Amino acid sequence: MTKENNPLSERQERINKLKKLQDLGINPYPAKSQRDMKIADFLSSFEKLAVNQDTYFLVGRLQSIRSHGNLSFANLKDDSENIQLVLSKKELGDTYKQFIKLIDIGDFIEVKGSAFLTNKGERSLLVKSYKIISKAIRPLPDSWYGFKDEEERYRRRYLDILANNEVKDMIKKRAKFWQATRNFLVQKGFLEVESPILETSPGGADAKPFVTHHNALDIPVYLRISTGELWQKKLMIAGFEKTFEIGRQFRNEGMDADHLQDYSQMEFYLAYADYKKGMELVVELFRYIAKETFGTTEFNIKDFKVDLNDDWQEYDYRQTVLDYTGIDVLDTTEKEIRKKLDELGVNYDKEGFNLTRAIDNLWKYCRKKIAGPGFLVNTPLIVSPLAKKNDKNPLLAQRFQPIIAGSELGNGYSELNNPIDQETRFKEQEKLREAGDEEAQRHDKDFIEALEYGMPPTCGFGFSERLFSYLMNKTSRECQIFPLMRPKDDK
Repeated sequence: MTKENNPLSERQERINKLKKLQDLGINPYPAKSQRDMKIADFLSSFEKLAVNQDTYFLVGRLQSIRSHGNLSFANLKDDSENIQLVLSKKELGDTYKQFIKLIDIGDFIEVKGSAFLTNKGERSLLVKSYKIISKAIRPLPDSWYGFKDEEERYRRRYLDILANNEVKDMIKKRAKFWQATRNFLVQKGFLEVESPILETSPGGADAKPFVTHHNALDIPVYLRISTGELWQKKLMIAGFEKTFEIGRQFRNEGMDADHLQDYSQMEFYLAYADYKKGMELVVELFRYIAKETFGTTEFNIKDFKVDLNDDWQEYDYRQTVLDYTGIDVLDTTEKEIRKKLDELGVNYDKEGFNLTRAIDNLWKYCRKKIAGPGFLVNTPLIVSPLAKKNDKNPLLAQRFQPIIAGSELGNGYSELNNPIDQETRFKEQEKLREAGDEEAQRHDKDFIEALEYGMPPTCGFGFSERLFSYLMNKTSRECQIFPLMRPKDDK
């Protein structure tokens, strides 16, 4: 009976094989297995191993099986490499028949054998014995070509990773990216710290938080919207001079290719430094990350060619917006900007809209035209509630944002350490919240009290995993290992 007219599904066929293995007294899911070396190590030492003809244990997932009577060839893969297995009835006896009938592609097996060079010159393992160590009930996709739906790829990400080496390589690069970030900062004398994820007052950013309830304390709490900004500033107050944190943060906002609700972020704080010192450090940091992760500083991102080794330009916020839109952000009104945004065809969230949001939306239109690398500077103070005022113009902030391929890929300040000024700005933000701006910052009285004990001049800076996705030239969603998905409706 062919597979096509078999009344049982392939899944049921595999369950039947599972039962037959159990009837033979074979445990298809043992707790342990043996392995002498990874497949890559076996292949790299193949010539030496072929001489001594000792036997070795290899483990992995079966990728293919090709049977020719009393001789079969299979492909075994672990996370290092794959190897051809040669199985024969002569070597395996009665267990050869069991292999042909009861073992499937996708099963994990342990094989014991010796190095064997086939007549075609392929380095292989001549199997002396085998042991199933995990029976796969569902068949693997024959080819990922059939899985075209992006949602299904993300929902079954494990299969996407299994079948797609490009995704697997992305995950490895992602790990290198964060390790390079950590290594750079540690080498510069920064101390890695951890701050709370649950907060009674979410601060450190303009964002809408996730809200939950703390049963033991019977209070509402929030998932943090920054990676410990106010906490790390308290560490500056406590006497630490260089700290950083890499962790998850959460923002209950819109979802698109570049905006996620649950993502990784790095923030560092450097005492006795201003935003200009921060800019120097960030250029060095970005170049280091690029070299360590990708082996280059040259990238093709969207429609831009970017070399992080080039001189970094400075883009004046006010002048840039004026050049592209004719609007002077220091001498304008919400109504004027609304009109300009409509003229430009810019879609924006009208709920809680105010002058701060209007200016921000206008800038976002302009930034898409800038290749970088460079820094956005001289940001209006109205959109920078945590930054010091510019010494020459109090309407501007000592703030910097790396601009690469039309996007801000980080945010830094000369941090505001004047408690009176900070409280005034918090109160202004609170008014915006009361008027409907859910992203405006909250008045954090505990932080103000801490500032009153004195915080040294400090530069703070942070970037999220969006930097990694831009250097990969992929969407942020695609560069997450397991993107958040809506539960599947099985009804």
